[in-house]
Amino acid sequence: MSKKILVATEKPFAKQAVVEISEIIKKIGYELTLLESYKDKQELLDAVKNAEAMIIRSDKITEEVIAEMEEMKVIVRAGAGYDNIDLKAATAKNIVAMNTPGQNSNAVAELAIGMMIYLARGQFNGKAGSELLGKTIGIHAYGNVGRNVARIAHGFGMKVVAFDPYVAKEVIEKDGVTPLDTVEEMYETCDYISLHLPSIPATQRFVNYKLIKIMKKGAAIINTARKEVVCEDGLSMIFSERDDLKYASDVAPVTKDELIEKFGNRVYFTPKKMGAQTLEANINAGVAAIQQIINYFEKNDTTFQVNK
Repeated sequence: MSKKILVATEKPFAKQAVVEISEIIKKIGYELTLLESYKDKQELLDAVKNAEAMIIRSDKITEEVIAEMEEMKVIVRAGAGYDNIDLKAATAKNIVAMNTPGQNSNAVAELAIGMMIYLARGQFNGKAGSELLGKTIGIHAYGNVGRNVARIAHGFGMKVVAFDPYVAKEVIEKDGVTPLDTVEEMYETCDYISLHLPSIPATQRFVNYKLIKIMKKGAAIINTARKEVVCEDGLSMIFSERDDLKYASDVAPVTKDELIEKFGNRVYFTPKKMGAQTLEANINAGVAAIQQIINYFEKNDTTFQVNK
């Protein structure tokens, strides 16, 4: 039986990704509705009414949006993070919410390393910078992105350590990475800290004044995770006290302009969230999303469900 699939992306997939998603949907005999670059929330509210499945990117699927869904069975976030979906509201309507873990991981990891180079070279200001070779990088949360950062960092000749109390030390060691017992040890000893924490109550504002304060001289934090995991007030306070620290983020904080004005080239923020903005990541995540929808309808497969 044909299913009505909605692809709703305020920030569209790459054209080739849309082509591949469309071809898969056509081949299986489902119907596709494409809502790209929408400006008005009402467009989204209207589009979700009769859809039975939905693929999104960073689009916010709030309780208000879910309330308009009359036929929806499954929502798939093409990416790892899913805090843009109101899971409680989805569960209340018996809607399965999924993500596509790992599909954007290499793209995000490459961006993290790229931002390290950018900071190390003084944002390409023409003056002498430093190299990554021989430096120590600490990976804060050793998931899919963290593993890829470790792989790439090894290629640069960096020493790689990680802190993640939810990942067995044997798993970390298998990748040639040194697991640390405490988060404080990582912040005290690393030249670079790469953040990969999810945004959940336990991690929000986790990287705070007290933690940043103990960082070694000249160290830098790279945040390709979520802005909520860094305490903006604490970051600003310690940066005012120490002129040797640096911070680069793919998720601009609320106080972005203030931080740039106060700390200049010691901070850097991408113009918009760029972690998954590669053709390869677009295709990987988009194709994974539609395949998960097909598997759900055809096989009742809920492997990647996040609101169990």
